[in-house]
Order: sequence, then structure tokens, then C-alpha cells
Amino acid sequence: MYYYTQMKSVTTPKGRQRRRKRQLLGRVHLPPEGLPGSLAQTHRRCGKASCHCAQGQGHPVWSLTFMLQGRERVERIPEAWVEEVRQRVESGRKFKEAVGEVFAINAQLLALRRKQQRR
Repeated sequence: MYYYTQMKSVTTPKGRQRRRKRQLLGRVHLPPEGLPGSLAQTHRRCGKASCHCAQGQGHPVWSLTFMLQGRERVERIPEAWVEEVRQRVESGRKFKEAVGEVFAINAQLLALRRKQQRR
């Protein structure tokens, strides 16, 4: 007579980190059209006394703000491009977050490895 018992899966912190890293690397692809930074809408007055913006909020202006070679850059974005640029910024943000998470996992795995060597 044989008895089979189901063993509970015991996952170590190191195993969980490695599994998460594999998942991230499987879905992280460099977006060839991705953009850094943030897209924002502001309002500016044109300065014409007869324009409706003189009394109101101003004309809507879209801009992309990002860092380039350690300096902040601001590029105006035509309204017709806003949705495309928004999607490109979002894909860039997701990529950057995933890469940051992979780097954090690598640091945690390094710390766990060092702890194991001390024992």
C-alpha cells in the first residue's frame, strides 16, 4: 500500500525574485519609438488685447519635458501629435519601470547571495 502526500510548494525569497525577474525580462522589450519625460498641457496668453485669451485661461499649449545630457529640455508638441506622443511616453515609462524593477531584483539577489556565503 502506497500513500502519496502532496507537498506544499516552499518558495525561497531568492526563487521568488528569480521568477519575477524571468517574467519581467520576458515582457520587457525596448520600445523603438518610446519617449522619455512627461507630456503636459499648459495655457498661455498670446498678448493680443483683442484675443479671447486676454480675459480667459489662455491658449492650450502641449509640451514634452525630458532630460538630455543632464539638462532639462522642453519641446512644444503640436495638438495633432498629442495622442501619438502620449502613447510613446507611456511605452517609455513602462520600459523604464520594468528595467528599474529588474535592477532592484538583481541587487536583492546579490544581497541574498552575500548572506548565503557568510553562513
